[in-house]
Amino acid sequence: MKKLVLFCVLAVLIVFGEMDYSYGTPSTTFWTPGTTDVQPFGVPHIGIDNYFTLGKKGPNRGALPTDVGLTVGVLPFEKLQLEAGVDLLEPADHPFFFNFKFGTPEGSIFDGSPAVTLGMFDIGTFNGRGGGRTDFDIAHMMVGKTLPFGLGRLHVGGYYGNSAALVDRNGVKANTGYMVGWDKGLMQTKGGDGEYYKVVLAADYASGKNYIGGGGAGVYYYFTKNISLLTGPVWFNEPAVAGPSVQGSPSNWVWTTQLDINL
Repeated sequence: MKKLVLFCVLAVLIVFGEMDYSYGTPSTTFWTPGTTDVQPFGVPHIGIDNYFTLGKKGPNRGALPTDVGLTVGVLPFEKLQLEAGVDLLEPADHPFFFNFKFGTPEGSIFDGSPAVTLGMFDIGTFNGRGGGRTDFDIAHMMVGKTLPFGLGRLHVGGYYGNSAALVDRNGVKANTGYMVGWDKGLMQTKGGDGEYYKVVLAADYASGKNYIGGGGAGVYYYFTKNISLLTGPVWFNEPAVAGPSVQGSPSNWVWTTQLDINL
């Protein structure tokens, strides 16, 4: 599976080799990949995500590593899509993580069919000899549908990760769970690059007492159709697992700012 991911990423970098960017995150709702969105073919997506404590002093303050990335749509088909990317998290001892996701949009399978995606994320490069493993290798499947009466979109699904890496505070495997995400666009407008929502409300959640267990809620503001800023709080189900990664802070929640750019 890792060979397949590496092949996809290498193909992306070859196609877009003239670009200066070489890292990326999977399409997400807020905190999780709990969405059925897939990056369009040939459109590189740059993301810069920051997570930090707010209003805390002394040893209670801290921040997660900054996540810088690139995700690119790989398949040129309308009904079968694929994105692939690489994350760079710094500061970290082993900063590289890979991801990919296949998907089919709403109405592609039959009239009124939901969107469906299947992929993997947080495919790390270190197996933990000496501690600090990063090979979480989390597979996930999501189903999404636009809700009636203008209530936005809902995405639901599950995940399954490496049981040796995805554990709770006691080191016991906690490698399965579900994810749910929701988003709703507001203030539809039209610019030189087409119609888009100026503001998007978003929220998501992942179950499990592991490092990805938790959720977030906030607002996207679109400066243009291709440039947006997301901000809001993120909280953790198991602070003893997630909190220490906030540079020693025991905080069970952080604030995030996420800059997203489609080239």
